[in-house]
Amino acid sequence: MKMKPKILAVLPLLVLLPCFIQAQNAHAQTVTSFEGLEASELGSPGLEIDANGAVGTKQYMEWVNTYYQAYSKTSPYTAVWATPQNGDTPWQENNQPNCYGTGGGEGTVTFDRIASQWVIARRASPAANNYYYCVAISSTADLTSASLKWYTYVFNLTPFLGLNTRGDVYYPDWPRFATWADGYYATFDLEDPDNSYQEIGVVACALDRTNMIKNGTARALQCFSNPSSIPTSGALYLGHSLIPADIDNTTAPPSGRHEFMVSIQNPTANGTATTSTKLNLWTFSVNWTTPSLSTFTTSSLTVASYEPGCYDVLQPANTFCVTAPSSSTTGNYVDSVGDRLMPRMPYHNFGTYESFLVSHTVQVGSGSNQQTGIRWYELRGSGTPTIYQSGTVTNGTTLYRFVPSIAQDKVGNAGVGYSVSSSGVHPGIRAAYWSLPGKTASTEITLQNGTGDEENSSHWGNITSMTVDPSDGCTFWYENQYYKASETGTAINWDTRISNFKLSSCH
Repeated sequence: MKMKPKILAVLPLLVLLPCFIQAQNAHAQTVTSFEGLEASELGSPGLEIDANGAVGTKQYMEWVNTYYQAYSKTSPYTAVWATPQNGDTPWQENNQPNCYGTGGGEGTVTFDRIASQWVIARRASPAANNYYYCVAISSTADLTSASLKWYTYVFNLTPFLGLNTRGDVYYPDWPRFATWADGYYATFDLEDPDNSYQEIGVVACALDRTNMIKNGTARALQCFSNPSSIPTSGALYLGHSLIPADIDNTTAPPSGRHEFMVSIQNPTANGTATTSTKLNLWTFSVNWTTPSLSTFTTSSLTVASYEPGCYDVLQPANTFCVTAPSSSTTGNYVDSVGDRLMPRMPYHNFGTYESFLVSHTVQVGSGSNQQTGIRWYELRGSGTPTIYQSGTVTNGTTLYRFVPSIAQDKVGNAGVGYSVSSSGVHPGIRAAYWSLPGKTASTEITLQNGTGDEENSSHWGNITSMTVDPSDGCTFWYENQYYKASETGTAINWDTRISNFKLSSCH
């Protein structure tokens, strides 16, 4: 165990006061935060950290770079393990060499709320043109238990990824993972390693959750691609980065409910179009008894017009425009990751209706006063879900808001966390909340102010995580990165912060 607890902070009223005054007739909140993993704790930290996490019934678990750690849910938020755990650990303990010692990153941590088990999923590449998806499931919800074991699985992705004109396997980038009643679901972007990693399609896979949570033999992956016939080359794929629906309360979807996924539909890459009015909705119907009957189909959702964050008509994949105080001297701009929807897509079964949420970064403002803000959507429907309502979080016109993650509590309050930055404000962490049933305006709160920039690179963590505590269905937990001191030269000194808050209307 660590001898020193993580640094704890209850945000002073001064930080919350401007937003609290606006919201005093709606909700009050208390915000508590503590330090998550930081670069100095890791053996070989990278610049792009892909930080994410989840809250379970006993602990909060965080994945950063290629390491993970967990913490108690009450002050002093003591770390579970004496040192951060190498991401290889579960598979190395079970002697599965395709999933350790391979430099695999982009791990995802989730808590299966129906089974009360932890899941770690990550990509691995033990050799060139050879990719695996590695999944570890805990035997218990309590990561401090002496009986804790990891049920580990290794899935060969290579047959599903396709080949480019040189015969190289497409790179399975930006893996996303979610829990559904009839399976675990994973999605990947297909990127061409010989053409600047341009996106040329997507792959979605169903994993045999039923057997995996029992440490049984998993049935074969069921995977589909779009295009269904993966091309050897092609133009930029505009509907990339699928976000699978992820159960966010302890009530499972109705029996037979298909898994749904959403993705952005970027503007037509013709050098002039800058806006879109479409999202893509994907329906994955898995049949474990007769896999040939499984289907993967897509349709369109019409939404309010949006311009993806930092959209560049000449370079649609370039999403770097967020300013920081050092940008004017370094020329480095923070990545808004505005060309895709952001995880997660939390699903709530309220009994009388079913609700899905998703968010992404969009342009707001006009002329010389342009920043990025957070667009969100709620989908509802007992059949194929449709757009029920949407909105944009701006809360002023002086800050860039980007890289969001959204969730909702058991009474329908939405909470979205995100990064903020500007030419006069170091990248920091904020959140906004509002009532979905009441359709109230959003109120913003500060979770952590940044005191430094990433001056030596334009890398930035391209995901964050908002989840709701399964123990009470009310407490939002959010994890994101920031800097205590500017990162210069060859230094790598990022920090992460884990925050939680609860609204007074949820009890």
